[in-house]
Parts: sequence; C-alpha cells; structure tokens
Amino acid sequence: MSELNITLEYVNPAVLWGAQNEHFEVFKKQFPKLRIVARGNEVKLLGDGREISLFKESFDKVIAHIEQYNSLTANDVETILGAPVSSDISKKMDHPVASSHVGGEPIVFGPNGIVVKARTANQRRMVESIIKNDILFAIGPAGTGKTYTAVALAVRALRNKEIRRIILTRPAVEAGENLGFLPGDLKEKVDPYLRPLYDALDDMIPAEKLKIFLENRTIEVAPLAFMRGRTLDNCFVILDEAQNATDMQMKMFLTRMGPTAKFIVTGDVTQIDLPKKQQSGLQTALRLLDDVEGIDIIYLSGGDVVRHKLVRRILEAYGDI
Repeated sequence: MSELNITLEYVNPAVLWGAQNEHFEVFKKQFPKLRIVARGNEVKLLGDGREISLFKESFDKVIAHIEQYNSLTANDVETILGAPVSSDISKKMDHPVASSHVGGEPIVFGPNGIVVKARTANQRRMVESIIKNDILFAIGPAGTGKTYTAVALAVRALRNKEIRRIILTRPAVEAGENLGFLPGDLKEKVDPYLRPLYDALDDMIPAEKLKIFLENRTIEVAPLAFMRGRTLDNCFVILDEAQNATDMQMKMFLTRMGPTAKFIVTGDVTQIDLPKKQQSGLQTALRLLDDVEGIDIIYLSGGDVVRHKLVRRILEAYGDI
C-alpha cells in the first residue's frame, strides 16, 4: 500500500471541497479504491500507487482550475475528472473547461464571477504587446484602463507560473494637495498613494489569497524610491503614475530589470504633479526609447475610456488643460 500527503498552499479548502463536501464526494466516487482523508490544508491518500498517481494528476488539474477561475462547482469537478455529466448539468455550467474562452479572451477570472478582459482595441494591443516585448509603456488619460489591464496581465503571468513575483510601484507624489503628516507605520504612510493598485488586485485575487501573497511578498506594493539598488528578476513589475517620476528615478527604475523580468510603465503626461521646474522622467523616456527593440509604446485615448461615459466628455471638455 502506498501513501501520499498533499498540502494545499494557496487554495481555500472550502472552495476545493464545496458546500457540504459535495466536491469531495465526487472525488470519492471517481476513486473508490483509494482512502482519501482531508483535514484542513492537508490531504492524505492511501491505496494503490497507480491509483494515487491518477488521483494526483486529476487533483492538480482541479487546483489549476481554481487558481484560474477563482471558483469551482461540482460540475467542474466532474468534467475535469472525466465523470459523466448529464445534459441538464452541462447546460448550467458557468465556465466549462473546454470552452472557457468562448465569446472573448479573458485575461484573468476574479472572485465572485468577475471576468477581466481587454475592452478596447488599445487594451488588446497591450495584451498582445507584452507577449512580444519585455518593456511596455502604456500612455493615456484617466479611465482608459491602462493600470487595470497591466495588473491583470501581471496576475495572469503569476497564475501561469511565468514569473514568481509581482511588484507594483508608484512615485509617492501628492496630486496637487498637501496631505500633511500621515500617522502610522511606513506601510500606513505610503498606502494612500498605492490604493488604486490594491483596488485592482481586489478584483482579481480572492481576499484570503491576496493577504497571503502580500505577507510572503509574492506580491509587493511599494513606493518607487524603494526600488533603488535592487535587481528585479523573475517578476512582473508595474510602474504606475510614471509621469510623476523624475529623470533620475525613471532611469533608476528601468535599469533594475533582471534577465527574466517584464516591465509595464503606465502614465498620463497631461497630469504631471511634479514641481513646475522638474522634468517628467516619463516624457524623457518616451523620447529616448521610442525606437529601442524590445520596448513598445502604446498610446491610449479618450476612445479607450471605460469608466462612466461622462469621463470621456470631461476629458474632451478639458482639452489640453
């Protein structure tokens, strides 16, 4: 008799086994020759070695499904395990494994049925560009989804195990107002500047898993100044609000890039919050790196605005102000 112990690292057992252990019962029916014991984050298998190997192969597919879609139904389990699914059940399946991309090209599936996908032509260009290029500049006004799409691409790369870490960073520059003294520790002082990045992550990663990722630094959210002196490798790095980086900061950031990293730089050159005499490092970088192989620059416009329809009209009304 063989034995195998499996530890669940980032998957919620309640999602895996289902309400009233309905998914667990599907596993038991599909592998009747095995003794399956599940306690907390531990799964213990006892039985024939070949059966255990078959179970592990199917089990890994179920785990991968949860990581991709952030959900699991008994129908999903039956489909993945190859168990018979009635025609009535098939009609009710929300995302059959074999046809998960029908009707669009989702980037990631978030909690509570959220599907994150490119919604405009330029957002689709971002999705295609990051496959071919290691550095991508996404430039455009507020509401064009440049940051949200960039975060989604980073989360997808993490789920696909293309990289080991995500690093999200912003210059800590006040947007035209003096926030004064901020109480609390260092994290509490800088979090207000980084809140939009956390909001995007909340849409794409379940709260429990996101907390683990932040605690073990699989996902790091930090001010741009914290990048100095580091080599950022085997990771997906996003510099947001890059128009507020100085020339020296931008050069420092871009030269942190390790051999197996992907960088996305997002910004809006019409909303620079630096002192009037301070040159924006984003503007300099766009001028100097325009023709560098491996670097792509995509300009989003008012036509890419995916917020309220009035945002597009507001941008048009303000013009170049």
